Amino acid sequence: MSSIFQSRASAAGDGDLGLGREAAAPVVRAPTPAAILELLKPVTWFPPMWALACGVVSAGVPILANWAQILGAVLLAGPLVCGTSQAVNDWFDRHVDAINEPNRPIPSGRMPGRSGLYVAITWTGISLAVGAALGRWVLAATVFGLLLAWAYSAPPLRLKMNGWWGNSAVGLCYEGLPWFTGAAALAHHQLPDGRITTLALLYSWGAFGIMVLNDFKAIEGDRAMGVRTLPVQLGVASSAALACVVMAVPQVVVVGLLVKNARPIEAAVVAALLGLQLVVMAYFVRQPRKRAPLYNATGTTFYVLGMMVSAFAVRALAATFH
Repeated sequence: MSSIFQSRASAAGDGDLGLGREAAAPVVRAPTPAAILELLKPVTWFPPMWALACGVVSAGVPILANWAQILGAVLLAGPLVCGTSQAVNDWFDRHVDAINEPNRPIPSGRMPGRSGLYVAITWTGISLAVGAALGRWVLAATVFGLLLAWAYSAPPLRLKMNGWWGNSAVGLCYEGLPWFTGAAALAHHQLPDGRITTLALLYSWGAFGIMVLNDFKAIEGDRAMGVRTLPVQLGVASSAALACVVMAVPQVVVVGLLVKNARPIEAAVVAALLGLQLVVMAYFVRQPRKRAPLYNATGTTFYVLGMMVSAFAVRALAATFH
């Protein structure tokens, strides 16, 4: 229980000081479903679910005939593993949130006691069960993703305190692992095709740069709290340039691989989407702190569209070998 709750509890118990027990705020004994849902942050589920959809497409198998596995994988990537990561993050950041975001479920008292931690543990267990039901490779990806989710927020590692480690973990969990999971769920306990794994890793690499974009909004606060994001470590200009390079290079590699595998149309589309990103990048690097939200709304959209185009290219390649 955070210090803010302890202070409230102490104040509520001081009936002898004239406050009276009838004046005390009502005690929340159990979280409501709405509070639990807010803790799991549904708005964050879309990126891994999109990446999982790319994995499903790239697997090259009939989608309607495998709807049960796909539904299970979607639940795993979004509400379960991503939801777990959000609950873990809120629990271990509860003292900071009591200052910066007091209306969040834990500091507001809508998730009383250790209920936030219990949700994180319960969701971890459910995620492992669903991952196991979908096959050994899905389970392996689930275990790896959950380990990163806890390591990102929980001591002693708290990967989020360093931009190099934290952004790498999030990029992998938001893009690479869900992509692999979507393909593995349809692979009938077999390891997905190497081209699928290659694309998943490349787009995870690029997602590292996307994560850097989120670090420009609170540089002073991060510096004061000892959070060593890349803008704090490298400065604004250098970290903005690095983010752009890290996003662009994997896509250049993807274009080259598509050309090499005789998919010129998809290669041209991905190249065009990269070209649009480069235009926005040139605008972004001139004022990174001001324009990072704009790039997130535009350049990132072009990035994830390229992911899906690449997934369809791999699907077409798989069809040629069947």
